[in-house]
Amino acid sequence: MSDTLIIYKTEDDGVAILTPVTSCGLTVEQIAAKDVPTGRPYKIVDRTELPTDFSEQDRWAVDEAHLTDGVGADYGVGSKKPFVMPEPPEEEADGEDPVPPEQEPVA
Repeated sequence: MSDTLIIYKTEDDGVAILTPVTSCGLTVEQIAAKDVPTGRPYKIVDRTELPTDFSEQDRWAVDEAHLTDGVGADYGVGSKKPFVMPEPPEEEADGEDPVPPEQEPVA
């Protein structure tokens, strides 16, 4: 489980928490920009900064003035900022060529 979390304020003033999975090749900052709703400010925090009892999460509040690490980007339909997945590092590439599809016999 990641020790880094991304928090932002929801439309109904709740607190949303994202757990980034950096094994996808993206940084936490890239994940936040991609996954936080467009225009919403966010904060990247350590898990230890949040209460340990998530059962009361619907009562949590966050001051938007503390959400200073960035703003959700616009990667939606028609966006002028298309999201591009980074290429895996050379050492992670499997080196195998893709298998071509089988050809149907010509009758």
